Amino acid sequence: MRKRLAQGVGVLASCSRSWPMKDIRDDLRACTICAEKFAATATAHRPNPVVWFAPGARILIASQAPGLRVHEANTPFWDASGKRLRDWLGVDEVTFYDRSKVAIIPMGFCFPGYDAKGGDLPPPPVCWKTWRQAALDMVPDVRLTILIGGYAMKYHLPDFTKVTEAVAGWRDHPPGVFALPHPSWRNTGWLKKNPWFEAEVLPRLRAAVSEVLND
Repeated sequence: MRKRLAQGVGVLASCSRSWPMKDIRDDLRACTICAEKFAATATAHRPNPVVWFAPGARILIASQAPGLRVHEANTPFWDASGKRLRDWLGVDEVTFYDRSKVAIIPMGFCFPGYDAKGGDLPPPPVCWKTWRQAALDMVPDVRLTILIGGYAMKYHLPDFTKVTEAVAGWRDHPPGVFALPHPSWRNTGWLKKNPWFEAEVLPRLRAAVSEVLND
């Protein structure tokens, strides 16, 4: 867990690597490991890994999984959630989608689908077990890691218990790590109940983003 956390927040010095970096992006785009699982969902869709990272990025957005609109557009956060997230970060669309600056590595690279009641299915564990560490290895220069949602927090934070506690405990995280609730409209109620998020966390998050991008 300690090794995984260190790689996730980019504190392992890239100069210490003695092996060539393996570019997994083409193999990841071609992945169909969950084809049978997705075919059995209410959406009966085919795999479409959304791959949006490149060596050199200094900000890592560790998110959950693409939604249906992202699946169709093949572009991460291509929805209202993305607009809210960019506002939280204090960046424009051009900067957000610049792979040389921002890497977006979710826990599941494909849209997991909906269940019979129309609810979001979780990212399949086989996805992050197969691809996540190799994807993180491709962005060794990350200086700021932004964890979105409980699945990413559980993976990167060894003491994770609840989303609200992780977001509120930003002072206790390793340097360069912020935990955020998902920017979905479904969390508008959470934002109203927790005004400290916008008052305390977002100003510090925006300052950290600006510092990394302008350094």
